[in-house]
Amino acid sequence: MSKKILIIEDEKTLARALELTLTHAGFTTKLAFNGIDGIKLLDEEPYDLILLDLIMPKMEP
Repeated sequence: MSKKILIIEDEKTLARALELTLTHAGFTTKLAFNGIDGIKLLDEEPYDLILLDLIMPKMEP
């Protein structure tokens, strides 16, 4: 079973590049383009690793 990685990144080009690289390396990935969607995905299932942009739209500092 492959490890699951959640990518939370608002810059779509970077998020897609990470997704492609990690998928090619054998990981299962999911993407969220803002903090709210990222939290929803975390509520749905566990992940082995989260790659998180620290400054996210739709989230308060």
